[in-house]
Amino acid sequence: MPLTHFDAQGQAHMVDVSDKTVTDRVAIAAGYIKMATEAFDIISEGRAKKGDVLGIARLAGIMGAKKTPDLIPLCHPLPITKVAVELTLDPDLPGVQIEATVKTSGQTGVEMEALTAVSTAALTVYDMTKAVDKAMEICGIRVLLKDGGKSGRYEAE
Repeated sequence: MPLTHFDAQGQAHMVDVSDKTVTDRVAIAAGYIKMATEAFDIISEGRAKKGDVLGIARLAGIMGAKKTPDLIPLCHPLPITKVAVELTLDPDLPGVQIEATVKTSGQTGVEMEALTAVSTAALTVYDMTKAVDKAMEICGIRVLLKDGGKSGRYEAE
C-alpha cells in the first residue's frame, strides 16, 4: 500500500479528502509513564508543588488533541466533537496509565488527535514531577481503536 502523504514525485503533501464521505469517526489511544515510587507517591497523595498533576494533565491532553494540526504538519484541522482523557494511577508500574478517546464527524480520522492527547498528557505529568524524578519513561503510546471511514474498524490485539 503506498503512503498517502507523498505525491507521484515523492514530495510530501496534504491528502485531499474532499471526495471522502463524512462519517462518524472515533479513535482511542493509550500509553503510560513510569516513575520512581517517590514521584508516584507525591502524585497519588496530592503533594505536587505545581498542583493537581492528573487534573492538569487531563486538560493538557484535551488541549493537545485540539492543537494536533498545529503540531503535525500534514494533519487536517477537524471539527472535534469529543475528547476524553483518563489518567489512572498504577502502583504496579509505578506510574500513570493514560487513555484518550477522540470523536468527530468528518472526512478523515482522529488517530493523530488521540495519540497527541496521550503524548501531551504524559509530557505534562513529566513536567509537573520532573523535580523529583528526571528518569521517568513515557512508554507504549499506541492506537487501540479506530473506527469510521473507508478503511473501517481497527482494534489493537
